[in-house]
Amino acid sequence: MKRSSLIPVERIEKAIYLIRGEKVMLDRDLAVLYHVTTAALNHAVRRNRNRFPRDFMFQLTRSELTQLNRAQIVIGSQKHRDPRFRPYAFTEQRIAMLSSVLRSKRAISVNIEIMRAFSTGRSNSGHDIP
Repeated sequence: MKRSSLIPVERIEKAIYLIRGEKVMLDRDLAVLYHVTTAALNHAVRRNRNRFPRDFMFQLTRSELTQLNRAQIVIGSQKHRDPRFRPYAFTEQRIAMLSSVLRSKRAISVNIEIMRAFSTGRSNSGHDIP
């Protein structure tokens, strides 16, 4: 039986980056998938800080953001170019926690789709940020 997908797995896989040796997704990309603003997502995280320790979630450095922006220029995306806002990166373990703090049916469904994409073991090599 084939599962119907809320979000194409390819779309999720394109949002998985390899940063600091960890497969992560950025707050901005997650917010789009969850249909919330980045501010709302980050606010929910701040309200529940004990669920998001620093070793599973981190803010990109200016250098990492610069490298990310260069990679995005190559593929034509504009979404990560504002240097005033350094995105937060969430590992797979912390993404799983997001559905509990966002408290919506969509968040639960999106998390299931993201976990499936992470488990395929694929990530875009063009998204590696040393």
